[in-house]
Amino acid sequence: MKSMDSKSINIIIIIISSFIATLFSSCENDIKVVNKITSKDPSPVQTTTNMEAIYSDSAKVKFRLTSPLVRKHMGENPYLEFPKGIKVWFYDPNLNVTSSISANWALSHDKERYVEAKNDVVVINAKGEKLNTEHLFWDEKKEKITSDVFVKITTAREILIGDGLESDQTFTKYVIKKPKGSFSVNK
Repeated sequence: MKSMDSKSINIIIIIISSFIATLFSSCENDIKVVNKITSKDPSPVQTTTNMEAIYSDSAKVKFRLTSPLVRKHMGENPYLEFPKGIKVWFYDPNLNVTSSISANWALSHDKERYVEAKNDVVVINAKGEKLNTEHLFWDEKKEKITSDVFVKITTAREILIGDGLESDQTFTKYVIKKPKGSFSVNK
């Protein structure tokens, strides 16, 4: 058996080193591909335009929701995004509108069953009283709406302002958390 000279050993070491480097770089690329495939992609899995949905319980219409654009996102906490706004009408058992909510942006969390509305949020009740705010939460399970930011309520007789609000979803029983004042409306 012949012994290897130092030149042959160096060539073998270079070949083995190149093979190992190629192997590790291939693994790194494969890991990047695997991570990309298994990562949580924030892009929507479904997009709908001009959506109208009617929600009922025990064959009774509870509310109707419309939006020009809806994006459905999946994952651990699936949600619907309404980037171009939302409009919701609530109904009594006789199909009379009891109140409505509109906003320029909204997010509906499927599991928790609550909606977060932002940007020019307006709530109007059956008496025509109007709530204006920039951020509102609607809890579908509790049938409540809340806000922790500036609110303005306009009634037939006065304008009420404050920070924060708690109300039923029909906007008939409400409390301003930190009232700042009221102004009479002269008509």
